Amino acid sequence: MSSNEVPQQTVPEVVAATAAALPDHIAIIDGDVTLTYAELDSARITAAKAFLALGLEHGERIAIWAPNLYQWIVAAIGAQSVGGVLVPLNTRLKGPEAAYILRRSGARWLFTVPEFLGMNYPAMLRGEDLPALEGTILLAGDAGGAQSWEDFLLSGARVSPAQLEARVREVQPGDVLDILFTSGTTGKPKGVVTSHGQNIRAFATWGATVGLTEHDNYLIINPFFHSFGYKAGWLAALIRGARIVPVQQFDLDTVLAQIDREQISVIPGPPTIYQSLLSHPRRRDYDLSSLRLAVTGAAPVPVSLIEKMRSELGFKVVVTAYGLTESCGVISICRPEDSAERISHTSGRAMAGVEMKCVDAEGNSVAPGTEGEIWCRGYNVMQGYLDDPIETSHAITSDGWLRTGDVGVMDSDGYVRITDRIKDMFIVGGFNCYPAEIENTLHDMPGVTRAAVIGVADERLGEVARAYIVPAAGAELSEEMVIKWCREQMANYKVPRSVRLVSELPMNAGGKVLKTVLREWSMAEQV
Repeated sequence: MSSNEVPQQTVPEVVAATAAALPDHIAIIDGDVTLTYAELDSARITAAKAFLALGLEHGERIAIWAPNLYQWIVAAIGAQSVGGVLVPLNTRLKGPEAAYILRRSGARWLFTVPEFLGMNYPAMLRGEDLPALEGTILLAGDAGGAQSWEDFLLSGARVSPAQLEARVREVQPGDVLDILFTSGTTGKPKGVVTSHGQNIRAFATWGATVGLTEHDNYLIINPFFHSFGYKAGWLAALIRGARIVPVQQFDLDTVLAQIDREQISVIPGPPTIYQSLLSHPRRRDYDLSSLRLAVTGAAPVPVSLIEKMRSELGFKVVVTAYGLTESCGVISICRPEDSAERISHTSGRAMAGVEMKCVDAEGNSVAPGTEGEIWCRGYNVMQGYLDDPIETSHAITSDGWLRTGDVGVMDSDGYVRITDRIKDMFIVGGFNCYPAEIENTLHDMPGVTRAAVIGVADERLGEVARAYIVPAAGAELSEEMVIKWCREQMANYKVPRSVRLVSELPMNAGGKVLKTVLREWSMAEQV
């Protein structure tokens, strides 16, 4: 079956179908835990029953705030099998940031872990106003007052197979699958609503395009809370029958050992991952001969890197892709046969079933080779922003085109090159950063009158935040104080790596900060 002929499906149908076709094939290897596809399907059913015992109704939300664990996948597909809606939380969020998303989504239950990267997630939520949240279940670790994953699963024993089957049958391809929160120019995270059918079609198409198969061992370094690790990660693997090998935290020696031990063939991720592998001094101590497919993006990919990925890391296929959370995570993709130059200089062409064009300020298509805003239309475009028809109408035209906010140039073959970002977004090590969100937080800091943020070049992470701050009269602020305060208030990838204290910010006649001037100031420092 070609990617254009993928029928409308639901997550429970996909997992059950893969389990029926490949029952003894290994689905997940996570440390000491190995699950075949038959065992994963059984775990999904057990979790689904537990959700029914918990009282989860069709369309209600559950949140997951945890690193890449096999339980993450089981919880997600268990809830989705009975009509539950998944709300993933970024593992680097601080308590107030996570609480905002929990409130906004109305999640009834939170699945988390007691500690990750030195942060205690349950403790970070203490004192937060979470009126819809009924309980917390720990996927791993000491329960300590919260329900354990094991007890949660046991609770489903009283749910009959008939009750479960009735609920599974209610789930339709057009039902909401997940709500992923993404920031925008307003600075407040917005919930992107997408369905079962559109995600499954998108990543069946994605998997077929890049050549993912049931013979692949798929190392998923990208976090599960992000569409790259979730949708282009384990969901694509479930659709194609590949073996999932999750990585909780990127550690070079651990990853190299996993590639060797598990005969990893597929690694997707931002360019920094491959650059790190190439620069490791003991790389040749490991057997990397199994590497076959790399899917990269989220930052420019130099031709030299692609060539080294092929010649030194042994990848047979390297492709780049482009997408937004609002497009189920994917719009365009290079093809395996494309040249290193095309893969480096473009983000591919629209995937099957999706239209893409560049337009001028009035929304008219521009000629090939002419810069314009990138728009896309197709089955992958979100249903809308959660409970926000105004922002949805700003993002999607009346005839279904998604305004990406990115500026690019399309060639005569339909390949697009991203040249700028209307929304001022910049990317830190693969994570999207929105200046308005960071600025809103900075304005809460005592002693700050005004703040503006831009992205500046960084050798390791691609770009990082730089804050320009106007202190209040009499305030004693320093770069160190601001950075320290930010580390306590926001995810670490958002934290400004440098701060400039200024007497005033450059403004236009309408009172808007001129980010172009700030970038000029930043460039002048490098001269």
